[in-house]
Amino acid sequence: MPQRIALFGGSFNPPGLHHRVIAQRLAREFDQVRIIPCGPRPDKPVTGSIPAVYRAALADLTFGDLPGVIVDLFDLEQATFTRNHALQTRFENEGEIWHVVGGDLVSGGATGKSLIQRTWAEGEYLWNHAHFAVLTRPGYSLNKADLPPQSIVFEIEEHGSSTLIRDHLSHGQPVLGLLNARAQAYIERYGLYRAPNPGNWARQSLNGKTYSIEADPHNTKAQQWLAEIGPGTNDKPDFITVLGGDGAMLRCIRENWRERRPFFGINAGHLGFLMNAPEQVLGCPFPPSDVILRQMPMLYIEVEDKAGTIHKSYGFNDAWLERATSQSAWLQIIVNGVERIPKLVSDGALVATAAGSTAYARSMGASPLLADTPAWLLVGSNVMEPAHWRSALLSVDTTVEIRSLSPDHRPVEAFVDGLSLGEIVTFRARLSRAASAEIAFCASHDMADKIAAIQFHKDSAA
Repeated sequence: MPQRIALFGGSFNPPGLHHRVIAQRLAREFDQVRIIPCGPRPDKPVTGSIPAVYRAALADLTFGDLPGVIVDLFDLEQATFTRNHALQTRFENEGEIWHVVGGDLVSGGATGKSLIQRTWAEGEYLWNHAHFAVLTRPGYSLNKADLPPQSIVFEIEEHGSSTLIRDHLSHGQPVLGLLNARAQAYIERYGLYRAPNPGNWARQSLNGKTYSIEADPHNTKAQQWLAEIGPGTNDKPDFITVLGGDGAMLRCIRENWRERRPFFGINAGHLGFLMNAPEQVLGCPFPPSDVILRQMPMLYIEVEDKAGTIHKSYGFNDAWLERATSQSAWLQIIVNGVERIPKLVSDGALVATAAGSTAYARSMGASPLLADTPAWLLVGSNVMEPAHWRSALLSVDTTVEIRSLSPDHRPVEAFVDGLSLGEIVTFRARLSRAASAEIAFCASHDMADKIAAIQFHKDSAA
Protein backbone atom coordinates (compact mmCIF):
# COMPACT_ATOMS: atom_id res chain seq x y z
CA MET A 1 0.00 0.00 0.00
CA PRO A 2 1.52 3.36 -1.02
CA GLN A 3 2.26 5.90 1.68
CA ARG A 4 -0.24 8.75 2.00
CA ILE A 5 1.37 12.16 1.59
CA ALA A 6 -0.37 15.39 2.59
CA LEU A 7 0.81 18.48 0.69
CA PHE A 8 0.28 21.52 2.90
CA GLY A 9 1.17 24.59 0.86
CA GLY A 10 0.68 28.25 1.64
CA SER A 11 2.33 31.60 2.19
CA PHE A 12 3.13 30.91 5.85
CA ASN A 13 4.07 34.56 6.15
CA PRO A 14 4.70 34.07 8.96
CA PRO A 15 3.76 30.53 10.00
CA GLY A 16 1.75 30.66 13.21
CA LEU A 17 0.93 28.23 15.97
CA HIS A 18 -2.33 27.47 14.18
CA HIS A 19 -0.33 26.23 11.18
CA ARG A 20 1.76 24.06 13.48
CA VAL A 21 -1.36 22.56 15.07
CA ILE A 22 -2.73 21.74 11.61
CA ALA A 23 0.56 20.07 10.64
CA GLN A 24 0.50 18.00 13.85
CA ARG A 25 -3.07 16.92 13.17
CA LEU A 26 -2.22 15.94 9.61
CA ALA A 27 0.86 14.03 10.77
CA ARG A 28 -1.38 11.81 12.89
CA GLU A 29 -3.48 10.89 9.85
CA PHE A 30 -0.91 10.68 7.06
CA ASP A 31 2.41 8.91 6.61
CA GLN A 32 4.10 12.13 5.61
CA VAL A 33 3.27 15.84 5.61
CA ARG A 34 5.10 18.19 3.22
CA ILE A 35 5.08 21.87 4.17
CA ILE A 36 5.56 23.97 1.01
CA PRO A 37 5.97 27.73 1.53
CA CYS A 38 5.28 29.41 -1.79
CA GLY A 39 7.41 31.92 -3.61
CA PRO A 40 6.00 35.15 -5.10
CA ARG A 41 2.28 34.94 -5.82
CA PRO A 42 0.57 37.32 -8.26
CA ASP A 43 -2.60 37.28 -6.14
CA LYS A 44 -0.75 37.87 -2.84
CA PRO A 45 1.86 40.65 -3.07
CA VAL A 46 2.35 40.31 0.69
CA THR A 47 4.45 37.17 0.08
CA GLY A 48 7.28 39.58 -0.71
CA SER A 49 6.90 41.61 2.49
CA ILE A 50 10.14 40.12 3.84
CA PRO A 51 12.99 38.41 1.93
CA ALA A 52 12.48 34.71 1.23
CA VAL A 53 15.52 33.72 3.30
CA TYR A 54 13.71 34.84 6.47
CA ARG A 55 10.50 33.04 5.49
CA ALA A 56 12.50 29.86 4.94
CA ALA A 57 14.05 30.11 8.40
CA LEU A 58 10.64 30.72 10.00
CA ALA A 59 9.19 27.65 8.27
CA ASP A 60 12.03 25.47 9.57
CA LEU A 61 11.73 26.96 13.06
CA THR A 62 7.97 26.35 13.19
CA PHE A 63 7.69 22.89 11.61
CA GLY A 64 11.20 21.42 11.49
CA ASP A 65 11.00 19.47 14.76
CA LEU A 66 7.66 17.77 14.07
CA PRO A 67 7.82 14.00 13.47
CA GLY A 68 6.57 13.00 10.03
CA VAL A 69 6.74 16.58 8.74
CA ILE A 70 9.14 17.75 6.00
CA VAL A 71 9.64 21.40 5.05
CA ASP A 72 10.27 21.82 1.30
CA LEU A 73 11.96 25.10 0.35
CA PHE A 74 12.08 24.67 -3.44
CA ASP A 75 9.52 27.41 -4.19
CA LEU A 76 11.32 29.91 -1.95
CA GLU A 77 14.68 28.93 -3.42
CA GLN A 78 13.52 29.27 -7.01
CA ALA A 79 11.19 32.25 -6.41
CA THR A 80 8.32 30.25 -7.92
CA PHE A 81 4.71 29.43 -7.08
CA THR A 82 4.17 25.77 -7.95
CA ARG A 83 0.51 25.11 -8.69
CA ASN A 84 -1.25 22.08 -7.26
CA HIS A 85 -1.36 20.16 -10.52
CA ALA A 86 2.43 20.53 -10.78
CA LEU A 87 2.82 19.44 -7.16
CA GLN A 88 0.70 16.39 -7.97
CA THR A 89 3.10 15.49 -10.78
CA ARG A 90 6.18 16.22 -8.69
CA PHE A 91 5.26 13.96 -5.77
CA GLU A 92 2.90 11.30 -7.18
CA ASN A 93 5.69 8.76 -7.67
CA GLU A 94 6.36 8.87 -3.92
CA GLY A 95 2.87 7.86 -2.79
CA GLU A 96 -0.81 8.77 -2.71
CA ILE A 97 -1.06 12.57 -2.79
CA TRP A 98 -3.55 14.53 -0.70
CA HIS A 99 -3.93 18.27 -1.23
CA VAL A 100 -4.63 20.20 1.98
CA VAL A 101 -7.18 22.97 1.36
CA GLY A 102 -9.44 25.21 3.37
CA GLY A 103 -13.19 24.69 3.37
CA ASP A 104 -13.68 27.99 1.54
CA LEU A 105 -11.98 26.55 -1.55
CA VAL A 106 -14.56 23.76 -1.94
CA SER A 107 -17.62 25.93 -1.29
CA GLY A 108 -19.94 25.70 -4.31
CA GLY A 109 -18.44 22.42 -5.45
CA ALA A 110 -21.85 20.77 -5.82
CA THR A 111 -22.68 23.14 -8.69
CA GLY A 112 -19.18 23.36 -10.17
CA LYS A 113 -18.57 26.83 -8.75
CA SER A 114 -15.85 26.16 -6.17
CA LEU A 115 -12.63 28.15 -6.36
CA ILE A 116 -10.75 24.95 -7.13
CA GLN A 117 -12.98 24.20 -10.13
CA ARG A 118 -13.14 27.79 -11.40
CA THR A 119 -9.69 29.29 -10.71
CA TRP A 120 -7.11 26.52 -10.33
CA ALA A 121 -5.02 25.42 -13.28
CA GLU A 122 -6.44 22.00 -14.26
CA GLY A 123 -8.85 22.46 -11.36
CA GLU A 124 -11.66 20.40 -12.84
CA TYR A 125 -9.35 17.45 -13.41
CA LEU A 126 -7.93 17.65 -9.89
CA TRP A 127 -11.42 17.94 -8.44
CA ASN A 128 -12.47 14.65 -10.00
CA HIS A 129 -9.25 12.66 -9.71
CA ALA A 130 -7.10 14.01 -6.86
CA HIS A 131 -7.46 13.52 -3.10
CA PHE A 132 -8.24 16.45 -0.81
CA ALA A 133 -7.82 16.97 2.93
CA VAL A 134 -10.37 19.69 3.66
CA LEU A 135 -9.88 21.86 6.74
CA THR A 136 -12.90 23.45 8.39
CA ARG A 137 -12.20 26.67 10.21
CA PRO A 138 -13.85 27.85 13.43
CA GLY A 139 -17.33 29.20 12.74
CA TYR A 140 -17.38 27.93 9.16
CA SER A 141 -20.30 25.75 8.07
CA LEU A 142 -19.37 23.18 5.42
CA ASN A 143 -21.95 21.75 3.02
CA LYS A 144 -20.97 18.10 2.55
CA ALA A 145 -22.50 18.14 -0.93
CA ASP A 146 -19.75 20.59 -1.93
CA LEU A 147 -16.93 18.16 -1.16
CA PRO A 148 -14.73 16.70 -3.94
CA PRO A 149 -15.36 13.00 -4.72
CA GLN A 150 -12.22 11.88 -2.86
CA SER A 151 -11.90 13.93 0.30
CA ILE A 152 -11.56 13.81 4.08
CA VAL A 153 -12.73 16.61 6.36
CA PHE A 154 -10.62 17.73 9.32
CA GLU A 155 -12.20 19.96 11.92
CA ILE A 156 -9.58 22.41 13.16
CA GLU A 157 -10.48 24.43 16.24
CA GLU A 158 -7.27 26.44 16.47
CA HIS A 159 -7.74 30.16 15.79
CA GLY A 160 -5.14 32.33 14.09
CA SER A 161 -4.02 33.89 10.83
CA SER A 162 -0.80 35.21 9.35
CA THR A 163 -2.54 38.49 8.56
CA LEU A 164 -3.39 38.96 12.24
CA ILE A 165 0.18 38.17 13.28
CA ARG A 166 1.66 40.63 10.77
CA ASP A 167 -0.76 43.30 11.90
CA HIS A 168 0.14 42.80 15.56
CA LEU A 169 3.86 42.89 14.79
CA SER A 170 3.67 45.99 12.61
CA HIS A 171 1.79 47.86 15.36
CA GLY A 172 3.98 46.64 18.19
CA GLN A 173 1.21 44.58 19.74
CA PRO A 174 1.88 41.31 21.62
CA VAL A 175 1.82 38.03 19.69
CA LEU A 176 1.89 35.72 22.69
CA GLY A 177 0.16 32.46 21.82
CA LEU A 178 0.20 33.18 18.09
CA LEU A 179 3.73 32.06 17.23
CA ASN A 180 6.08 29.20 18.01
CA ALA A 181 8.57 30.44 20.64
CA ARG A 182 11.67 29.98 18.46
CA ALA A 183 9.99 31.67 15.49
CA GLN A 184 8.92 34.58 17.69
CA ALA A 185 12.47 35.00 19.03
CA TYR A 186 13.82 35.01 15.46
CA ILE A 187 11.28 37.63 14.35
CA GLU A 188 12.17 39.86 17.29
CA ARG A 189 15.89 39.35 16.71
CA TYR A 190 15.83 40.75 13.19
CA GLY A 191 12.85 43.10 13.42
CA LEU A 192 10.77 41.19 10.88
CA TYR A 193 7.41 42.64 9.79
CA ARG A 194 8.24 45.92 11.56
CA ALA A 195 10.46 47.68 9.05
CA PRO A 196 10.86 47.53 5.25
CA ASN A 197 14.45 46.28 5.55
CA PRO A 198 15.02 43.59 8.20
CA GLY A 199 18.35 43.50 9.98
CA ASN A 200 21.02 40.87 9.44
CA TRP A 201 22.67 41.15 12.85
CA ALA A 202 21.53 41.49 16.44
CA ARG A 203 23.11 41.92 19.85
CA GLN A 204 22.07 39.17 22.24
CA SER A 205 22.98 37.39 25.45
CA LEU A 206 23.59 33.65 25.47
CA ASN A 207 23.68 33.59 29.26
CA GLY A 208 21.43 30.81 30.53
CA LYS A 209 20.93 29.35 27.05
CA THR A 210 21.42 25.63 26.47
CA TYR A 211 23.97 24.40 23.96
CA SER A 212 25.31 21.30 22.30
CA ILE A 213 29.01 20.78 21.56
CA GLU A 214 30.64 19.68 18.33
CA ALA A 215 34.39 19.20 18.89
CA ASP A 216 36.83 18.27 16.14
CA PRO A 217 37.82 14.70 17.11
CA HIS A 218 41.22 15.13 15.44
CA ASN A 219 42.09 18.40 17.20
CA THR A 220 43.87 17.80 20.52
CA LYS A 221 43.27 21.33 21.75
CA ALA A 222 39.53 21.10 21.01
CA GLN A 223 39.29 17.83 22.92
CA GLN A 224 41.09 19.36 25.90
CA TRP A 225 38.62 22.25 26.00
CA LEU A 226 35.63 19.92 26.31
CA ALA A 227 36.15 19.59 30.06
CA GLU A 228 36.31 23.36 30.53
CA ILE A 229 33.26 24.16 28.41
CA GLY A 230 31.10 21.44 29.94
CA PRO A 231 29.14 18.59 28.41
CA GLY A 232 26.30 20.64 26.97
CA THR A 233 23.04 19.01 25.91
CA ASN A 234 21.75 17.37 22.76
CA ASP A 235 18.09 17.84 23.68
CA LYS A 236 16.95 20.80 21.55
CA PRO A 237 19.80 23.19 22.45
CA ASP A 238 19.48 26.94 21.92
CA PHE A 239 22.79 27.11 20.05
CA ILE A 240 25.65 24.90 18.87
CA THR A 241 29.20 25.33 20.19
CA VAL A 242 31.93 24.32 17.74
CA LEU A 243 35.45 23.57 18.99
CA GLY A 244 38.07 23.44 16.25
CA GLY A 245 39.02 25.48 13.21
CA ASP A 246 37.09 26.91 10.29
CA GLY A 247 36.93 23.44 8.75
CA ALA A 248 35.10 22.10 11.79
CA MET A 249 32.68 25.03 11.60
CA LEU A 250 32.00 24.39 7.91
CA ARG A 251 31.24 20.72 8.57
CA CYS A 252 28.92 21.66 11.42
CA ILE A 253 27.07 24.24 9.33
CA ARG A 254 26.70 21.78 6.44
CA GLU A 255 25.22 19.12 8.71
CA ASN A 256 23.03 21.33 10.92
CA TRP A 257 21.98 24.55 9.17
CA ARG A 258 18.39 23.36 8.73
CA GLU A 259 18.06 23.23 12.53
CA ARG A 260 18.28 27.06 12.44
CA ARG A 261 20.35 27.27 15.62
CA PRO A 262 23.17 29.82 15.97
CA PHE A 263 26.74 28.51 15.77
CA PHE A 264 29.29 29.73 18.32
CA GLY A 265 32.83 28.72 17.45
CA ILE A 266 35.98 28.69 19.59
CA ASN A 267 39.14 28.64 17.52
CA ALA A 268 41.45 25.69 18.05
CA GLY A 269 42.76 25.92 14.50
CA HIS A 270 44.84 28.39 12.50
CA LEU A 271 43.20 31.63 11.34
CA GLY A 272 39.65 30.89 12.49
CA PHE A 273 37.78 33.65 10.68
CA LEU A 274 34.45 32.06 11.60
CA MET A 275 35.51 31.45 15.18
CA ASN A 276 35.98 33.35 18.43
CA ALA A 277 39.45 33.65 19.92
CA PRO A 278 39.89 31.27 22.88
CA GLU A 279 41.16 34.09 25.10
CA GLN A 280 37.78 35.82 24.64
CA VAL A 281 35.90 32.77 25.92
CA LEU A 282 37.93 30.36 28.00
CA GLY A 283 38.34 31.27 31.64
CA CYS A 284 35.13 33.34 31.53
CA PRO A 285 31.57 32.32 32.39
CA PHE A 286 30.07 30.27 29.57
CA PRO A 287 27.88 30.89 27.64
CA PRO A 288 28.93 34.54 27.14
CA SER A 289 26.48 37.29 28.01
CA ASP A 290 27.30 39.69 25.17
CA VAL A 291 27.41 38.41 21.58
CA ILE A 292 26.63 39.58 18.08
CA LEU A 293 24.52 37.21 15.97
CA ARG A 294 25.10 37.60 12.24
CA GLN A 295 22.84 35.96 9.69
CA MET A 296 25.09 35.05 6.79
CA PRO A 297 23.98 33.93 3.33
CA MET A 298 24.86 30.58 1.81
CA LEU A 299 25.52 29.61 -1.78
CA TYR A 300 23.02 27.74 -3.94
CA ILE A 301 24.81 25.54 -6.47
CA GLU A 302 23.53 23.56 -9.45
CA VAL A 303 25.85 21.40 -11.53
CA GLU A 304 25.10 19.33 -14.61
CA ASP A 305 27.10 16.17 -15.22
CA LYS A 306 27.95 14.58 -18.56
CA ALA A 307 24.75 12.52 -18.48
CA GLY A 308 22.66 15.69 -18.22
CA THR A 309 21.65 15.07 -14.60
CA ILE A 310 21.29 18.18 -12.41
CA HIS A 311 22.72 18.01 -8.89
CA LYS A 312 21.92 20.69 -6.30
CA SER A 313 23.90 21.67 -3.24
CA TYR A 314 24.39 24.41 -0.65
CA GLY A 315 27.67 25.85 0.57
CA PHE A 316 28.66 28.37 3.20
CA ASN A 317 32.19 29.39 2.23
CA ASP A 318 32.85 28.66 -1.41
CA ALA A 319 32.32 26.42 -4.41
CA TRP A 320 34.63 25.86 -7.33
CA LEU A 321 35.52 23.76 -10.32
CA GLU A 322 39.05 22.71 -11.17
CA ARG A 323 40.83 20.78 -13.89
CA ALA A 324 40.60 17.02 -13.41
CA THR A 325 43.69 16.22 -15.52
CA SER A 326 47.09 17.77 -16.18
CA GLN A 327 45.58 19.98 -18.90
CA SER A 328 44.27 23.46 -18.14
CA ALA A 329 40.52 24.02 -18.05
CA TRP A 330 38.75 25.93 -20.83
CA LEU A 331 35.74 27.67 -19.33
CA GLN A 332 33.04 30.05 -20.50
CA ILE A 333 31.90 32.61 -17.89
CA ILE A 334 28.31 33.88 -18.08
CA VAL A 335 27.02 36.45 -15.57
CA ASN A 336 23.29 37.21 -15.40
CA GLY A 337 22.83 35.63 -18.82
CA VAL A 338 25.57 37.74 -20.46
CA GLU A 339 28.79 36.14 -21.69
CA ARG A 340 31.58 37.97 -19.86
CA ILE A 341 34.58 35.74 -20.63
CA PRO A 342 34.23 33.62 -23.80
CA LYS A 343 37.24 31.48 -22.93
CA LEU A 344 38.91 31.39 -19.53
CA VAL A 345 42.09 29.30 -19.63
CA SER A 346 43.01 28.45 -16.07
CA ASP A 347 43.26 25.77 -13.42
CA GLY A 348 39.63 26.53 -12.54
CA ALA A 349 37.28 29.13 -11.07
CA LEU A 350 35.74 29.73 -7.67
CA VAL A 351 32.81 31.61 -6.17
CA ALA A 352 32.84 32.67 -2.51
CA THR A 353 30.51 34.37 -0.08
CA ALA A 354 31.78 37.38 1.85
CA ALA A 355 32.32 35.09 4.84
CA GLY A 356 34.24 32.64 2.65
CA SER A 357 36.35 35.29 0.92
CA THR A 358 39.09 34.92 3.55
CA ALA A 359 39.73 31.29 2.56
CA TYR A 360 40.65 29.97 -0.90
CA ALA A 361 39.46 33.15 -2.63
CA ARG A 362 42.10 35.18 -0.78
CA SER A 363 44.85 32.66 -1.48
CA MET A 364 43.92 32.87 -5.18
CA GLY A 365 44.48 36.63 -5.17
CA ALA A 366 41.09 38.18 -4.36
CA SER A 367 40.74 40.83 -1.68
CA PRO A 368 38.86 39.49 1.37
CA LEU A 369 35.52 41.05 2.29
CA LEU A 370 34.03 41.85 5.66
CA ALA A 371 31.53 39.14 6.59
CA ASP A 372 28.52 41.47 6.35
CA THR A 373 29.48 42.95 2.96
CA PRO A 374 26.47 42.70 0.60
CA ALA A 375 28.52 41.12 -2.18
CA TRP A 376 30.30 37.93 -3.19
CA LEU A 377 33.24 36.95 -5.39
CA LEU A 378 34.14 35.18 -8.62
CA VAL A 379 37.84 34.28 -8.76
CA GLY A 380 40.04 32.59 -11.35
CA SER A 381 42.73 30.07 -10.42
CA ASN A 382 46.14 30.49 -12.12
CA VAL A 383 44.57 32.34 -15.04
CA MET A 384 46.51 32.26 -18.32
CA GLU A 385 43.83 33.87 -20.51
CA PRO A 386 42.53 36.54 -20.49
CA ALA A 387 45.78 38.06 -19.30
CA HIS A 388 45.67 39.92 -16.00
CA TRP A 389 42.08 38.90 -15.13
CA ARG A 390 41.93 37.68 -11.57
CA SER A 391 38.54 38.22 -9.90
CA ALA A 392 35.19 40.03 -9.99
CA LEU A 393 33.00 41.51 -7.27
CA LEU A 394 29.36 40.41 -7.62
CA SER A 395 26.14 41.96 -6.35
CA VAL A 396 23.85 39.86 -4.15
CA ASP A 397 21.34 39.25 -6.97
CA THR A 398 23.92 37.98 -9.47
CA THR A 399 23.79 34.54 -11.06
CA VAL A 400 27.00 32.99 -12.39
CA GLU A 401 27.16 30.17 -14.93
CA ILE A 402 30.43 28.45 -15.87
CA ARG A 403 30.50 26.01 -18.78
CA SER A 404 33.27 23.60 -19.66
CA LEU A 405 34.21 24.20 -23.29
CA SER A 406 35.96 20.84 -23.65
CA PRO A 407 34.45 18.41 -21.13
CA ASP A 408 35.81 15.29 -22.85
CA HIS A 409 39.41 16.39 -23.42
CA ARG A 410 39.70 18.87 -20.53
CA PRO A 411 37.34 17.57 -17.82
CA VAL A 412 36.65 19.60 -14.69
CA GLU A 413 35.49 18.53 -11.22
CA ALA A 414 33.21 20.61 -8.96
CA PHE A 415 33.47 21.08 -5.20
CA VAL A 416 31.27 22.74 -2.58
CA ASP A 417 32.95 23.60 0.73
CA GLY A 418 35.53 20.96 -0.09
CA LEU A 419 33.09 18.16 -0.95
CA SER A 420 33.34 16.77 -4.48
CA LEU A 421 30.31 16.75 -6.78
CA GLY A 422 32.23 14.82 -9.44
CA GLU A 423 33.03 15.75 -13.02
CA ILE A 424 30.61 18.28 -14.49
CA VAL A 425 29.95 20.22 -17.69
CA THR A 426 27.97 23.18 -16.31
CA PHE A 427 28.19 24.99 -12.97
CA ARG A 428 25.62 27.56 -11.79
CA ALA A 429 25.84 29.59 -8.59
CA ARG A 430 24.06 32.39 -6.76
CA LEU A 431 23.43 33.44 -3.20
CA SER A 432 20.66 31.27 -1.81
CA ARG A 433 17.16 32.64 -1.29
CA ALA A 434 16.43 30.01 1.37
CA ALA A 435 19.65 28.92 3.09
CA SER A 436 21.51 30.93 5.71
CA ALA A 437 23.43 30.36 8.92
CA GLU A 438 23.58 32.41 12.10
CA ILE A 439 27.10 32.81 13.46
CA ALA A 440 27.62 34.16 16.98
CA PHE A 441 30.66 36.28 17.82
CA CYS A 442 31.71 37.79 21.12
CA ALA A 443 30.89 41.50 21.09
CA SER A 444 34.62 42.23 21.35
CA HIS A 445 35.38 40.17 18.22
CA ASP A 446 36.80 42.41 15.48
CA MET A 447 36.52 40.85 12.02
CA ALA A 448 37.97 43.97 10.38
CA ASP A 449 41.11 43.65 12.49
CA LYS A 450 41.53 40.01 11.46
CA ILE A 451 41.22 40.91 7.79
CA ALA A 452 43.65 43.81 8.19
CA ALA A 453 46.15 41.47 9.84
CA ILE A 454 46.27 39.12 6.84
CA GLN A 455 46.54 42.00 4.35
CA PHE A 456 49.21 44.04 6.16
CA HIS A 457 51.89 41.70 7.44
CA LYS A 458 53.98 42.89 10.36
CA ASP A 459 57.15 42.41 8.37
CA SER A 460 55.84 44.29 5.32
CA ALA A 461 58.01 47.31 6.12
CA ALA A 462 61.20 45.23 6.19
